[in-house]
Amino acid sequence: MKKEKVSLFQRLLLWREKNIKEKQFILILSFLVGIFTALAALLLKWLIHLIQNFLTDNFSATGANYLYLVYPVVGILLAGLFVRYIVKDDISHGVTKILYAISRRQGRIKRHNIWSSIFASSITIGFGGSVGAEAPIVLTGSAIGSNLGSVFKMQHRTLLLLVGCGAAGAVAGIFKAPIAGLVFTLEVLMLDLTMSSLLPLLISSVTAATVSYIATGAGAMFKFNLDNPFEMERIPYVLLLGIFCGLVSFYFTRAMNMTEGIFGKLKSPYRKLLVGGIMLSILIFLFPSLYGEGYDTIELLLNGTSSEEWDTAMNNSLFYGAGNLLLIYLLLIVVFKVFATSATNGGGGTGGTFAPTLFLGCIVGFIFSHFSNLFETTPDLPEKNFALMGMAGLMSGVMHAPLTGVFLIAELTGGYDLFLPLMMVSVSSYLTIIIFEPHSIYSMRLAKKGQLITHHKDKAVLTLMRMEHVVEKDFAIVHPEMDLGELVKVISNSHRNMFPVTDRDEVLVGVVLLDDIRNIMFRQELYHRFKVQKLMTAIPARLYDSDSMEQVMRTFDDTGAWNLPVVTTEGKYLGFVSKSKIFNSYREVLVHFSED
Repeated sequence: MKKEKVSLFQRLLLWREKNIKEKQFILILSFLVGIFTALAALLLKWLIHLIQNFLTDNFSATGANYLYLVYPVVGILLAGLFVRYIVKDDISHGVTKILYAISRRQGRIKRHNIWSSIFASSITIGFGGSVGAEAPIVLTGSAIGSNLGSVFKMQHRTLLLLVGCGAAGAVAGIFKAPIAGLVFTLEVLMLDLTMSSLLPLLISSVTAATVSYIATGAGAMFKFNLDNPFEMERIPYVLLLGIFCGLVSFYFTRAMNMTEGIFGKLKSPYRKLLVGGIMLSILIFLFPSLYGEGYDTIELLLNGTSSEEWDTAMNNSLFYGAGNLLLIYLLLIVVFKVFATSATNGGGGTGGTFAPTLFLGCIVGFIFSHFSNLFETTPDLPEKNFALMGMAGLMSGVMHAPLTGVFLIAELTGGYDLFLPLMMVSVSSYLTIIIFEPHSIYSMRLAKKGQLITHHKDKAVLTLMRMEHVVEKDFAIVHPEMDLGELVKVISNSHRNMFPVTDRDEVLVGVVLLDDIRNIMFRQELYHRFKVQKLMTAIPARLYDSDSMEQVMRTFDDTGAWNLPVVTTEGKYLGFVSKSKIFNSYREVLVHFSED
């Protein structure tokens, strides 16, 4: 029975190859990716709201709710157990995982990522984890694209494109934002695509957004009515908001890395759960706005028009009824949100930084305008407009993606009339953070390891090359105690003019060059007088098997050498790398990934 199924699928593949051209088939796959990613996004949102409503329907708006101390810990415990005992793989840092798959795994993403992130993040967020669902669904979408391509035996270059289609479809589907989905793929995932590759991305984005519109209605994700049109006299304040957003983005990025580093040092998963659970529970108990994605707070700040409405942001908290403390409450949320997000992921939960970025940006924009309006010399700054712009500013700064920030916020809210100030805030925020941080929160982990593909074509090609593909191992090895006669015998059986010298532990200690011994190698009376130890020379530099190709090229440039040995971290000899071999491999990779 099983053999019949396999042969039937093989016949299907053969029929496809004969009757459907590859470019047309890629368009069909991109359409399917769009449908599947949209359905996955709808499933994830439904699960989150189902769990959240079930747990919090009976909460009091006027007093403290002590279940805030319990729910988040239960959520990250259940999610952690699910990942540890069912998934048995690390599924955190979804967008970073995609970047790694693009850079080091030729677009291949593990099959379990199609479903594992959906269930882990729905449990985490539904129980109050202070993270977003967007990064997990982007990983899910990319996994759908990658595995769909793998099933139909598509080339590596096509797999990369389908990974991008999955990411674009996921963003478009969960936010109902097709342009943002396309721009996110180009800007954040840094795929260097040709014009012919844009059509599949557009198809996935538009298809996913259409499915979401059919399922949830034609309205934007966040309701927003422009009561105060943009006025030119507000431009200086818009630019100042952008700078403020850039500084908050820098704080968010560095604090996130620092906190993740602390959790990384805790080896026991139960210790991580204890620390993360306690931290998260206390923060959510004090600031209930940190519960879940925080989209209710965004809705409030984008649509509220009076102090009475804004003060409801403090419902369920110990600050309830203290309207004069609203700005202090929101400032404390800006400070502590990053720790709540880090505690959720560090404690064992699964979620992303998309929603925290939107949440913080909205609050930052509101704080900036509300505080400015306390001064009589300041022109009236509409809080809801600046809250909207703050969302674009934080997204641009944290993700290093100004275009994504502009288009996503415009599509999320329908705030197209504020396109110009959205661009101003996004650009000024981005220009502010790159002074301090050259990489986004997603790419910085890979950039430190030299595993990041960028739009810099030379670096991108070098990143795609692997050390094991350029190491040459056909060099004859000699040892320090061997005499000249034994060395000559080795030379006679080799076609190389260089001979690595290793000790008994296979550690590289030097090299013998044929040119250095050419004048004595035929004098037999010297065969037992000279040892290899006396004839060998030092090596200008060693390459390590863990080095990136960019580091390898830097070493070649620094030494001016044409051949360099490769060793393990313990110094054991592995082989040699030559510039000519690197150049040949470089050209092969360049040709392969430049073809349309």
